[in-house]
Amino acid sequence: MEVLQAIRQNSTTQYLPVVIMSSSSEESDLTACYNLGVNSYVVKSLDFQRFHETIRQVAIYWMTINYPVSVLIP
Repeated sequence: MEVLQAIRQNSTTQYLPVVIMSSSSEESDLTACYNLGVNSYVVKSLDFQRFHETIRQVAIYWMTINYPVSVLIP
């Protein structure tokens, strides 16, 4: 969360998409990260196959479907 906060406070990186991958599904962790400006919070599986599939899906979304803010800001 400290790294996320630093990213959001720096004008050079403030629009950088940030995805948190954590084994925690605690509401307080999710709330804290979204309050700091995270773009996505993913709870990772401890099962390797599920973890691998999660990474694949996240990569597909962020690399091919999502419109990054840098495209929208002149």
